[in-house]
Amino acid sequence: MSSGNNPIVIWGAGAIGGAIGAFFVRAGHEVLFVDQDAAHVEAMNRDGLTIEGPIDQFTVKVPALTPSQVEGTFSRVLLCVKAHHTDGATRQIAPHLASDGYIASYQNGLNELVIADIVGRERTIGAFLNFGGDYMAPGVIQLSGRGAVVLGELDGAMSERLKALHTLMLIFDPNAIMTDHIFGYLWGKLGYGSLLFATALTNASICDSLAASDARPLLRNIAREATSVALKLGYNPLGFNGYVPKAFTPEASEAEANASFDAMVTHNAKSIKTHSGIWRDLAIRKRKTEVDAQLGPIVEQGAKLGIPTPLVAGMIAMIHEIEDGERPLDWANLAELAKAH
Repeated sequence: MSSGNNPIVIWGAGAIGGAIGAFFVRAGHEVLFVDQDAAHVEAMNRDGLTIEGPIDQFTVKVPALTPSQVEGTFSRVLLCVKAHHTDGATRQIAPHLASDGYIASYQNGLNELVIADIVGRERTIGAFLNFGGDYMAPGVIQLSGRGAVVLGELDGAMSERLKALHTLMLIFDPNAIMTDHIFGYLWGKLGYGSLLFATALTNASICDSLAASDARPLLRNIAREATSVALKLGYNPLGFNGYVPKAFTPEASEAEANASFDAMVTHNAKSIKTHSGIWRDLAIRKRKTEVDAQLGPIVEQGAKLGIPTPLVAGMIAMIHEIEDGERPLDWANLAELAKAH
């Protein structure tokens, strides 16, 4: 496929890319899926891509390739790989990206900065996604719950290409929005993401973890570290789906934090996705998580700014111990983290 056809390229056909791309295909758009999992690519080419779950259930016929099979140039690439694969994937895409094309970061973390360093800020679009989904098996993606979908240019401009991408995203979620402050959402997601990593230290569900009164003081302090760094950097972290960043600032009251926790529990209870993708990586798929790429910037920027982030740093260390088989998933991890820091 070449730029003559100009398909929308979904690079990484897992929970995010697979779900969004399938909706585009069903609506009649030309989409090319690229994924490094050969079995997933083979299943998509043979059987199509299946979306299951409470939001919708359907199968679409799709073309899929592994990265080494890609030829031609493309103007619209949605990068949907795990954060720690951003650099490698972007370098694979770069030779195939049209001079006036873009890569949109449909990921968790601050990957827009990594992409921009490789292909240029002018060829990078930011995105913030909080819907629930999981890769279930080759060719099968579960879309388990709705969540915020936000798009933004890195410089805040309401460009024509941003408006066109937003129009596309309305196919997937009618509530998708554009913003002139994408980094506010991305830093807000880092705060919320730090809470998800904390829940993944246990085998408890997201809802049970966020609802637990004995865990909330620790969780509140973890989110406070992330929020403090964002504010010091000059970003106004924005809230979504029950997460209220201002409830996790030093001056916020316990009641404000509890209200946000309760709202997050209410939102997550609507989804059939009980545990985070982080937990799935650790407990089910037995693979490395995005912890360094996602939470590393909180610790790194905190160190530069003189803001202590011992809880986030301690949590990163614990996640690595779990990845290496040196620590079990256990509720006691939360108590240990709180005690040690």
